[in-house]
Amino acid sequence: MMRRYQRRIVSVVLAVSVSAAVAVWAVQRRSPQPAPADFAQLVERFSEPGGFFDTDNLISNERSYLHVFPALERSGVTGGVYIGVGPDQNFSYIARIRPTAAFIIDIRRDNLLLHLLFKALFAESRNRVEYLCLLTGRPFPQDAEAWDDAGIDRLADYIDSTEPRVSAALGAILRETIRGFGVPLSAEEFRTMERFHSEFVRGGLSLQFKTFGRAIQSYNPTFRELLLETDRAGRQRSYLASEQDFQFVRALQLRGRVIPVVGDLAGDHALAAVGEWMEERGERLSAFYVSNVEDYLFRDRRFPRYIENLQGLPHSERSVVIRSLFGRMAEPDAMPGYYTASTAQNVSELLTNFSAGKYRSYYELVGR
Repeated sequence: MMRRYQRRIVSVVLAVSVSAAVAVWAVQRRSPQPAPADFAQLVERFSEPGGFFDTDNLISNERSYLHVFPALERSGVTGGVYIGVGPDQNFSYIARIRPTAAFIIDIRRDNLLLHLLFKALFAESRNRVEYLCLLTGRPFPQDAEAWDDAGIDRLADYIDSTEPRVSAALGAILRETIRGFGVPLSAEEFRTMERFHSEFVRGGLSLQFKTFGRAIQSYNPTFRELLLETDRAGRQRSYLASEQDFQFVRALQLRGRVIPVVGDLAGDHALAAVGEWMEERGERLSAFYVSNVEDYLFRDRRFPRYIENLQGLPHSERSVVIRSLFGRMAEPDAMPGYYTASTAQNVSELLTNFSAGKYRSYYELVGR
């Protein structure tokens, strides 16, 4: 009985302290900054009708996503415009490449909703520890401003050792911030974003990639593994591993230059519109992270249309496509113990080889 009473006391203290932390944050927070006027316009202008994919894809299933960093550095991939698919692994690529703008293009409208949630969290966070606390529903440490030099392992330990508590005030503030972005959203879409946030809160750093209707696979990484992952040189390089990297991504978000778009890589509109936008501004593609979408495009016999879209993107001799390989396809590029491998290919080489008829299948594309 005493033990149960003690647990109840601890729960009450935690709930009160978390509510107090949220209340203090709500009072101290600045008035939400409106998104740049053209943010919502670009989202709407570039987007296509959404399609279906069999996962929420809240986090990546590519544990090797940072392994390509040394190759990007050797190739001098930096600046320009970044394009990518999927959730927040894009932020790590953005932090490394330092583009002037980034477009996250995904066939699922839910991915756009997820990125609006991320955008709100960036807007409401001063630093990495606040962002990670808001994402996982944890209270801020009392000395949050002193965490700028903390390693990612220390941040992870704090989240793991702290109980999640989410107040109605936090949800209301995030909804207000998201409305300020100007993207038209339905009540159902707000509920979807709340569900996404609740998954991060409930799962914490143990949140694991999952697919609808299938059991979670042992090789699917947890959020913790993705944050603590290293590149091939052994360096922790996620966007939350360094305050400087986080602040670059945050600044790009606040300027409205991380733009989520609903689009098919082999579609008729989204990539073409992005290409026109780049041409108007004299921008060039730095990197295009496609994950393993090219595999699906070959299966659907739409890979040539994707190549046409890629040709329409202004690019330079340093522009690359970053792709992820899975299972047997990842061999021999995968590091020991990894189910996936991440590789980069020069865009001009890709286009030239396709024109020469060298890529009749996904196996030939990835050199298998």
